[in-house]
Amino acid sequence: MNSFFEQVKAFVFSKYFLKQAGLVTLFYLTIVLVMMLYLRFATRHGNRIEVPNLIGKSAEQGRLILEDLGLEYQIMDSVYIPNKPSGTIINQSPGPTSRTLLFVKSGRTISLRLSKKSELREMPDLVNRQIRFAERSLKQRGFLVSIRYKPTNEANGSVLEVLYKNRSLKKGIMVPVGSLITLIVGENDQGEPVLIPNLYGMSYSEAKYIMDTLGVPVSYICSDCITGEDSLASKVVVQSPEFIEGQTVPKSTPFTIHLRKAFDEFIENEDQ
Repeated sequence: MNSFFEQVKAFVFSKYFLKQAGLVTLFYLTIVLVMMLYLRFATRHGNRIEVPNLIGKSAEQGRLILEDLGLEYQIMDSVYIPNKPSGTIINQSPGPTSRTLLFVKSGRTISLRLSKKSELREMPDLVNRQIRFAERSLKQRGFLVSIRYKPTNEANGSVLEVLYKNRSLKKGIMVPVGSLITLIVGENDQGEPVLIPNLYGMSYSEAKYIMDTLGVPVSYICSDCITGEDSLASKVVVQSPEFIEGQTVPKSTPFTIHLRKAFDEFIENEDQ
């Protein structure tokens, strides 16, 4: 037994064993050293950057500040705040080091939340709904409402179409709060009778004012008008229904107004 231990002791302290053990130890120390250096480089150990306070700055200012510090940025979302300029930074994550006492490393992404002045709301489904329901739904969402009636044989008092900037709106479209929404509402009753006005010789603006006051459906046609200035300078030469003293028509009766920019020339030709 003693002989066995003596052999083991002799082998452990032999030059061969000590040499091999030294090589193995050196190998593992080298691996550990390389890993420590790699981790130090990969994690930028000791590279501390103070997070700036970006609250109240514009998104562009924030971007330039972060890029100068070697930091990345991303926009989380925008929040409707009407009393702040659009694109103002109202929140950041992580917060500024002056408040959190935390530092970040180069390349860290700073998340920003911005302000916006126009809030978008989804357009509800209003087609075939009664006018009172549609008007109430729009006002509850913060929209302005304009109503135009259109003669129809059915759907009296119901919404036929929804317009925004003279374009038809469908359910689900996002529209800025405070926008003017026009409801085209069906009207199949005759309505109160109105006197046929005498529009002959009136300017476009004068005729339009009278027709808007009457609230009747009307179409304007100017055969020699090219620009908007031409329309404003034109005058009424023919109207339908024709003016007859004391004659009335149902309020739903459509009017057609013909205008000419060259009014005087038209009159001369008519007289000849």
